[in-house]
Amino acid sequence: MIESEEYVVAVRAVRGAVQLERDDAGHMDEQVGAVLTELLERNGLTPDDLISIWFTATPDLHSDFPAAAARRLGLADVPLICAQELDITGAMPRVVRVLAHVETYLDRSEIAHVYLGAAAALRKDIAQ
Repeated sequence: MIESEEYVVAVRAVRGAVQLERDDAGHMDEQVGAVLTELLERNGLTPDDLISIWFTATPDLHSDFPAAAARRLGLADVPLICAQELDITGAMPRVVRVLAHVETYLDRSEIAHVYLGAAAALRKDIAQ
């Protein structure tokens, strides 16, 4: 943690996810952009607060890299990486998950995790 006279800036992890309706690059761009925008807005973050972002996609998504949507949002200097989720029988299809590492003054309990649409069912315990 970095301490100042009044505040402590901490590194926090913020989660999010969205289920796509179809495997289409334009649709992925739109939906990943939406979850990232909500993640930033709900937590009062700016792109300068981002340390890095991990994206995972279920094995049925092939049309584009989720990180490409972040680049199109202007996150040009944030380290990004994509990986494939485990192929688990019965898992929700067409899901992109986000794990963002950020610098923030928020306490861990104040972090707003963002699960859009049907993806809210993935983590009812933390989806807001």
